[in-house]
Amino acid sequence: MLTDSTITIMLPVSDASRAAHFYSDALGLAPVATGEDGTQYFAAGAGTIGLRPMPPGSQSPNTALSFEVSDLPAELSALENRGVEFQDIDMEGLKTVDHIAQVGKERAAWFSDSEGNVLCLHEITG
Repeated sequence: MLTDSTITIMLPVSDASRAAHFYSDALGLAPVATGEDGTQYFAAGAGTIGLRPMPPGSQSPNTALSFEVSDLPAELSALENRGVEFQDIDMEGLKTVDHIAQVGKERAAWFSDSEGNVLCLHEITG
């Protein structure tokens, strides 16, 4: 059944080389394979992230994936030290303080990859 399946998240990238550097250098993920169509795969926990070459503008303005972490401030700081820039949000129902928002029983922080895909770090707090 699907509940036992390993997941591969496919993200559209317009510059595969730039994206590969971001995912390996900034996020610290290990490359595992390159497909015949140029899709590059990176190990991420029990799953895989596939960076698929697509035309510019294919990226979603919404969260494409979220990494669950055990210490959000520490992970945020480590990624900032590698050049990742986190978003600040101030709208009705969602406000970040030091880049972190409390969302129910989770804390979350958002950033974009080199291609404009919105990514998230989240920590379960309750």
